[in-house]
Amino acid sequence: MASPKSKSATKKSSPRPNSRARRPAASQPLLSSRFSSLQLLRRFHQLLPASLLMGWLASQPKSFYQRAFSPLITLWYFLFQRLASNHTLSHVVQDAGDGGADRLSPKGKRLSHQLTSEATTSFSDARQRLPLAVLRQCLRHIAQHVLKAFPNTHWLGHPVALVDGTTLRLRPLGQLPKEFPPHRPGNCKREPYWCVSRVVGMFCLATGVALDSVMESLKSSEQALCCQLLQAQCWANWVLVTDRNFGVFSVARCTQQAKAHLLSRMTKVRAAKLARCLGLSLVAGLDVRVTWKPSRHDQCPPGVERQPVEGRLLVIQLRRAGRPVNLYLFTTLLDAQKYTPEALARLYGQRWKVELNFRYVKTQMNLAFLNTQSADMARKEWLAGLAAYNLIRYTMAAAAALAEVPVHQLSFSRARELLLAWLQRAALRRPTQANWKRLLGRIAKAKLPRRPKSRPSEPRAIRPFAIYFPKLIGSRAIARAKLAASSSES
Repeated sequence: MASPKSKSATKKSSPRPNSRARRPAASQPLLSSRFSSLQLLRRFHQLLPASLLMGWLASQPKSFYQRAFSPLITLWYFLFQRLASNHTLSHVVQDAGDGGADRLSPKGKRLSHQLTSEATTSFSDARQRLPLAVLRQCLRHIAQHVLKAFPNTHWLGHPVALVDGTTLRLRPLGQLPKEFPPHRPGNCKREPYWCVSRVVGMFCLATGVALDSVMESLKSSEQALCCQLLQAQCWANWVLVTDRNFGVFSVARCTQQAKAHLLSRMTKVRAAKLARCLGLSLVAGLDVRVTWKPSRHDQCPPGVERQPVEGRLLVIQLRRAGRPVNLYLFTTLLDAQKYTPEALARLYGQRWKVELNFRYVKTQMNLAFLNTQSADMARKEWLAGLAAYNLIRYTMAAAAALAEVPVHQLSFSRARELLLAWLQRAALRRPTQANWKRLLGRIAKAKLPRRPKSRPSEPRAIRPFAIYFPKLIGSRAIARAKLAASSSES
């Protein structure tokens, strides 16, 4: 498998072929739905699958019995934690005591009547009991429901998935340092403290929902994690759009085996190597069919055969800031008349939206830093956050479809606030079609500001705040021992 590359280096040297893709364009296709607002409301309530949940639990090796925090209530409060601005366990217990999940409780066993303590132990134990596979199936289930609700979102007959990777920080607590070793960035000579995990996710281009994701340590490359996602479920007829970090043979071969199509940017060196096989040079306007054969350095994950991949190599010249920029693309879409270079360049120009999706997930959902003590719980928090993110995306897509406005013009943060308030009211009384339409109308009016000028690119640096305490260098245990010794001497 190809070795992992520095993500920061990739982003700095990666020009964006279509700078307008960073902000919503009025000419973007509108989402359409076959459902009325009442049917959309019913579909919204189907996103928490009570019947499917029991089937998922039945496939687990251990059995479950109904406690106060049943599996369905635990699953809901996993999502509720990320929807709310307060992510603490005590906030969940407070909401449960106020009757926030009584509608999900069995008849005659309301959760608010069973809670007699303010301790968070019962919910903490319930989070640990809920299997990780259930949260992953919940994420995929919600994504599939969103895609079924808005079927007319294809590009030239193909659904499009944007693929990219990022990193998350964790405190070195419990068993986390063994699963996610502490990372020393750059040439820092100090002892590393923060644990860092690598994440790769797939997002739907039209709706922005998270289709699937996987979290591993930094020892696993983004290419290997992408292949893992491709092998996890069916991706037939999908088009995967990736940056040049994923433009390697293993990703192309796994995409082909998953019966999907790939549109990936390539480095100039790798593109030139493919062109030399045909005796060609990289010139602007090049569009030829190539057979990508694996070299002795190319590796594939287990279960994937090292067979050649048929595709097209394109060199498209764009202008950025008045200067010509060559874009090297590889795609398995072989029909040059249907998938023209101009159409492929425009599609790749929308790849930048995956960066915005990750920004919403990490900032609005507060998932950039996970405060857990086990790798299993860290993965649960991440998948639950993506499932909660999909609930918001589903509501935004419904609002955009009924108001006939582009979904990328709507404010994600405002939609999250309005949806959480609606869910809290719906927990106490049965939601109606009028309330749902009012919610969608308010979300449709919460549009992002239209800036007449594009903002300049900012450097990847932050201005430090005033620091009144010295930085902790070395082990915290040693520092704690020194503090105890100095306190005893005084």
